[in-house]
Amino acid sequence: MARRIAIGDQRLESEVFNRRAVAAVILVFIACSILLFQLYGLQVTQYAHYQTRSDDNHMQLQSVAPMRGLILDRDGVLLADNQPSYRLVVTPSRAGNIDALLGRLSEFIEFDDRELRRFNRVILGRQSFQQTPLKFNLSNQELALFAVKQHQFPGVEVLATSTRYYPQHEYFTHTLGYVGRMNRADQQRMDAKNYRATTHIGKLGLEKYYEDILHGEVGYQHDEINAQGRRQRVLRTEQAKSGVDLKLSLVTEVQKVATNALGSRRGAIVAIDPNNGDVLAFVSMPSFDPNLFVNGISQKAYSELRLNSDQPLFNRALIGQYPPGSTVKPVIALAALESNQINAENTIFAGPYFQIPKQSRRYRDWKKGGHGRVDLKLALAQSCDVYFYKLGFAMGIKPMHDMLTRFNLGDKLGLDTMGEARGLVPSAAWKKRIHDEAWYPGESVITSIGQGYLLATPLQLAQMTARLAMNGLGYKPRFVIAQRKTKEDGFVPLEPTVLPSIDLKQQEHWQQVLSGMRAVVNGRTGTARNISRGARYDIAGKSGTAQVIGIAQNAEYEEADIAQHLRDHALFIAYAPVDQPKIAVAVIVENGGSGSRVAAPIARKVMDAYLLKGMTDGP
Repeated sequence: MARRIAIGDQRLESEVFNRRAVAAVILVFIACSILLFQLYGLQVTQYAHYQTRSDDNHMQLQSVAPMRGLILDRDGVLLADNQPSYRLVVTPSRAGNIDALLGRLSEFIEFDDRELRRFNRVILGRQSFQQTPLKFNLSNQELALFAVKQHQFPGVEVLATSTRYYPQHEYFTHTLGYVGRMNRADQQRMDAKNYRATTHIGKLGLEKYYEDILHGEVGYQHDEINAQGRRQRVLRTEQAKSGVDLKLSLVTEVQKVATNALGSRRGAIVAIDPNNGDVLAFVSMPSFDPNLFVNGISQKAYSELRLNSDQPLFNRALIGQYPPGSTVKPVIALAALESNQINAENTIFAGPYFQIPKQSRRYRDWKKGGHGRVDLKLALAQSCDVYFYKLGFAMGIKPMHDMLTRFNLGDKLGLDTMGEARGLVPSAAWKKRIHDEAWYPGESVITSIGQGYLLATPLQLAQMTARLAMNGLGYKPRFVIAQRKTKEDGFVPLEPTVLPSIDLKQQEHWQQVLSGMRAVVNGRTGTARNISRGARYDIAGKSGTAQVIGIAQNAEYEEADIAQHLRDHALFIAYAPVDQPKIAVAVIVENGGSGSRVAAPIARKVMDAYLLKGMTDGP
C-alpha cells in the first residue's frame, strides 16, 4: 500500500524533492556526458574520417597524368611529340544510368562500337568515382556542341590533355614503335598508383623499351565540386613530373635518304658508327604511320596492314633473319687464316665448280667460266665461290662457327629496343641436338658462302662490318645517346659500352682481309667497283647474293623466269672512309637479285648522306 504523505509535512516534502532533484541532476549529467563523449568522438577521435566524408561531398581528388618524355634525333629533330587534345570523360558515380547517358551523347557525338566496348570494359575494372575516358581527340565541332549541352550531363566533362604524335610519320616507325591505349593486361602489370590517370602506354620499340622513364610520375588535383558533381574551382595541385626526354643516335636526314633509296622494295638498312656503336640509320621497308595506332586503329585499317603481303608490320632490320650470302666471306677468310688453312699470297685454281672427292654433286660458282688462279684478295674482290668452297671443305664447320660467333653472329646484340632476333650460326653439335643428324662436309662447303643453315639479321651484319672496320674493336649498338630530366638540366650524354675485342693470332690478317674488301669497290675487277665513281672517300665493302630457292644441278638461274618473291636477296656491307671509319652499313633488298648491282648503290647513297654532310657541317 502506497505511503501517504500528510499534507503540510514540510520535512517529508523536502526529502522527496531533494531525491527527485538528485535523480534529475544525475540523469542530466549522464545525458551531458554522453553528448560530450559523442562530440569528442566527432571532433577528435573520428575527425579525419568525417572530414574526409565532408570533403567528398564538395571536393574531388583527380589524378593528373604526367607529360610523356620527348624523343629527338641526335641533331634535335623532334621524332615523338605531345600535342594538345581534348577527351570526353565520365565519372560513373555521378553520371546516373550509363546506357541512357551514352544514348543521349550519341545524338551529337559519334562513337564507334570499338570505343563503346572499350569504355564498358574499363569502367567495370575501376571504382565508380574515378574518371573514365569515353572518347579521345574530340573534334572542334564536338567540343562546341558539348559545351552548349554540358549542363544536361552531370558527371561528364571535357578534359584538356595531350596525345602522342609522330611528326616524321613512317620514317622512324620500326625504331620508335608507338604508344596505344592501355588494355587490361597493361593495367595489371603496371604500377596502379603511378598509372592511375594514364590511358596510353608504349606498345612497341623504344616507346615500350623506355616506358619506365618516358612515362613520368603521376600528379594530383583537388577540385571543389557542386551538388551536380561539376568542378567549381581547383583548390590545390600536386604537379605531375614529366617523363625523361631521349636523344637518339639516329640522323633524320640519313634515315630519310636510306628509306627513299629502298623506295617501294622490301628490305632493310642499318648504319652504325664503328667508333661508339651509335645507330645512324635503322630502316625496314615497307613501313606504316605509327599515328594510326595512338588512339586506336580501325579494324579495317589494321586488317589492311596485317594482310598486306609485303608485311609492313614486320621489322626486317631487327627481326628479319636472312642467309647472309657472300657478305660473310671476310669473316670466313679470317677463320681460314687463323686456322692456317691458307696463306693470303698463295693462289689456287678456281674453276666453274667444286666437287667433294668421290661425290658427284657440283657446287657451282656464280661465274660460269670460273675465275682462274686467284689469291685471297682477288677471291674477295671477285667474290669467288669456288675459292671459299675449298676453304670451307678444308676447315670444316668448327673454325667457321668459332669465328662467326666471335663477331656476335647467332646471338642478340643487346640493342635498346624490343624483340631482337638471334640469327643462327650452325655447328655439328647444334645439328645433332636439333635434327639428330651428323654434320656433312657439303654443309661446311655451303656455309663458307653464307648459305645453308646460317642466318643473320641486318643489324648483326652492320655490327659485323663495324668490327671488321675497327680491326676487332667493338661497341654495343645503341639508339639512346643522351637523356634529359628537365629542360633546365639539359641532355646528359651516356657512355658507350665497350665490347671485348676480337684478338687474332696475327694482326696482319686484318689487313689481308680488309684489302680484299677495299678491292671489292676500288679494284679493277671488284664486284661493286661502280659505286666508287665520283666518291670523295675510300670505301671497302662486300657484295652478297643469297638464294631463296635451290636450283637443280643441271639448271641455269634465269632471274626473269622466276617469280619475283622467289628471286635471290641482294646484300651489301660497307664501311668508309677506309683509313678512319665513321660509318658501317648493311643493306638487304629482298628478292632484289644482284647485291653489287642493287644493294651496293643504296649503301653508297647512305654513306654520302652521312659523310658528305659531315665533311661540311660536322657529323
